[in-house]
Amino acid sequence: MELFLYTALFSPLVGSLFAALFGASPKTKIAGIIPSALLGLSFISSSILLVSILSGNGAVHVEMMTWMSAGNLYIPFGFVVDQVSVTMMMVVTLVSTVVHVYAIGYMDHDKGFNRFFSYLSAFVFSMMILVMSDNFAGLFIGWEGVGLCSWLLIGFWYHKESATWAANEAFIMNRIADLGMLIGIFLVYWNTGTLQYEQAFAAMPSLENDVLTWMGVFLFIGAMGKSAQFPLHTWLADAMEGPTPVSALIHAATMVTAGVYLVVRAHPLYHLIPNIGIFIASLGAFVALFAASMALVNRDMKRVIAYSTLSQLGYMFVAAGLGAYWVALFHLMAHAFFKALLFLGAGNVMHAMHDELDPFKMGGLNKAMKGTFIMMTIASVALAGIYPLAGFFSKDLILEVAFVENHYIIYTVLLFTAGLTAFYSFRLVALIFHGEERYKLFGIHPHEAYKFMLIAMSPLLFLAVIAGSFKMTYFEMVTQVLPASEYHVHSSLTFWIMTIGTQLFVAAAILFAYKKYTRRDIKVPDGTSKMENSFAYKLLINQYYIPFAYQEYVVKPYREVSSLFWTHVDQKIVDATVDGIAHTFYKIGEETRDMQSGNLSIMLKWMVAGTVALLSLAVVFGLSVKYATEIKLFLSGLGV
Repeated sequence: MELFLYTALFSPLVGSLFAALFGASPKTKIAGIIPSALLGLSFISSSILLVSILSGNGAVHVEMMTWMSAGNLYIPFGFVVDQVSVTMMMVVTLVSTVVHVYAIGYMDHDKGFNRFFSYLSAFVFSMMILVMSDNFAGLFIGWEGVGLCSWLLIGFWYHKESATWAANEAFIMNRIADLGMLIGIFLVYWNTGTLQYEQAFAAMPSLENDVLTWMGVFLFIGAMGKSAQFPLHTWLADAMEGPTPVSALIHAATMVTAGVYLVVRAHPLYHLIPNIGIFIASLGAFVALFAASMALVNRDMKRVIAYSTLSQLGYMFVAAGLGAYWVALFHLMAHAFFKALLFLGAGNVMHAMHDELDPFKMGGLNKAMKGTFIMMTIASVALAGIYPLAGFFSKDLILEVAFVENHYIIYTVLLFTAGLTAFYSFRLVALIFHGEERYKLFGIHPHEAYKFMLIAMSPLLFLAVIAGSFKMTYFEMVTQVLPASEYHVHSSLTFWIMTIGTQLFVAAAILFAYKKYTRRDIKVPDGTSKMENSFAYKLLINQYYIPFAYQEYVVKPYREVSSLFWTHVDQKIVDATVDGIAHTFYKIGEETRDMQSGNLSIMLKWMVAGTVALLSLAVVFGLSVKYATEIKLFLSGLGV
């Protein structure tokens, strides 16, 4: 099994290096085909490892080589494939393979085609390092690799100022969070003497609760950055500046799922500090509602889907915070399939609409894009949590967890959010695919994507429909590592009331969205309507003015302080000191340059001056040695 582990891990790296060979060359299709094929090989290897684990063969643990060894510190390049990591490996490799194949068509006319696939495969490799490492140091390498690759991919079209700004925002905000995570890792090593998961978690029950609390807090700060939890959330929507395949990969299989994975992987720690778990769950519920509310009015197709991801991440953190780690991982898996499908479908619409993102400028696209219409509709049904699609089984289970654990406020917030999710999802579908063909007003002639792109998306469609049926098999597998708690409402009547009530509520939200946004009189908003001038609309469309607050009260003051220090400290003190020293030595050199002039009389003068100086030093030194005792007594008499 070691061979399959290494194949699954390093195939994306080989693909990235292969595409990099053509980085400076004109577009070469093979630079996309080979990395895609290698991702497929990684997926096959991951599948073989999954079958091995399902067969009861146990985890595969390898130590490739020693990385650091100094004193008591020992960190190997070690990797583990257990029930948790193999779940992530399957999600990452499957979604990444689909995205790579899809991107061959999507990036077909882009000059950076070769470079794109090099970055994309490196992104996947970093995520595989993150999920397969058997220690916190290896996880951190993958963590930072994912951050670097996201910066490269979000800012891929670097000639656009908005893209470079978004890439820098994501990078800097994650660096802030990663400092917290790094402190958490230091605390783990300081108190347990190791960074290996198994040994570190085994030592934690003997530690004081305060120490464990700080470990959990700082590690979760890292998770907040990667998974874009409030208040480190603003980068996620802005990251839509990157190519759409990047958005699909970030939101479904890499980057944002890393924070959830960290909490799930560190479940022995969070099990010991339930108060932090309650905070994580409460924050997750807040973020779920917070993000869903912003999606209600947004007029950027990709941003609406991005807010949807942020909201669903909130659901995952609720489950993880309440100790239902396997439920969080199950929703992560199910969500990956329909969310990737939604983003890739949005990419098809963008190509058809000449990169237009405003759904109000679309309408009636179901006639020209039947395949994309069917896929995005089914993905939206899964996202809304309608039975029997995948989203129903995972999202409904999180609602049950909150109810069974007696967190009724969290349950109510998540239930209300489920209705909002259904509304904004089908608002998007209605505006894009139904109603009047508004795109004709803008002279656009839409067309369907390449057939191979639709074929590449079909595995995601299939899994978005049936993934929920794997729940029990998944439960039996993953609970060999994670706590095996089952969550059932004790009264069957209460269960059916909850389930049917939730379905009716969600269905009502869908019907309301269709009724409101499939009217023939839908117009492109121009800022003059009563709704657009309402306080609530302005609050939501401006993201609760949080980006504005960051700009005004964090970025601008920081820039002003930096400018002040640059002008009065850096230039007038630091630079002046360095320049003064340099100028002093330069002047000394100028004055003493005639020492090497070759003029005999001048050189003799310098020889005499040097001899006098040396003799003077010798006399002073000799006298100080001879009269050392007297000098010491004299100085002591002066009180020195």
